[in-house]
Amino acid sequence: MTDTPRLPEGYEISTDPARIDAARVHGWLSTDAYWALGRSRETQDAAIAGSLNFGVFDALSDEQVAYARVVTDRATFAWLCDVYVDPSVRGKGVGTALVRSVREELRSYGVKRAMLATHDAHGVYAKLGFRPLERPDHWMLLHFA
Repeated sequence: MTDTPRLPEGYEISTDPARIDAARVHGWLSTDAYWALGRSRETQDAAIAGSLNFGVFDALSDEQVAYARVVTDRATFAWLCDVYVDPSVRGKGVGTALVRSVREELRSYGVKRAMLATHDAHGVYAKLGFRPLERPDHWMLLHFA
């Protein structure tokens, strides 16, 4: 496991909220992400506004090609969610570099615990230091239908 985010040449990561293409992110998540299918634009915009956002951009066109969102107090806890890589750039290492960047940003705040939920990308996250909960019976969920 390395601590240096390595994006393919020609891409850059930004946490500048003004650069996030909210319409594009909403389109990706609401139509192609199993965890957010049908999410309203209003809900997505509120989620973006209340979170630390990471975007990956094509350095030449400035087109956003990936996104990740972190819900955090920037001191003790973080929840990584809404990680999405455009199909046109999948397999190039963009997603791994994005999550590495998130990890290092959270480390710089002194956050001690970051969580995520995934249905199908356990191997990707494990390469970056995530592991299953040691005591899942200690965790609880309040779910609003």
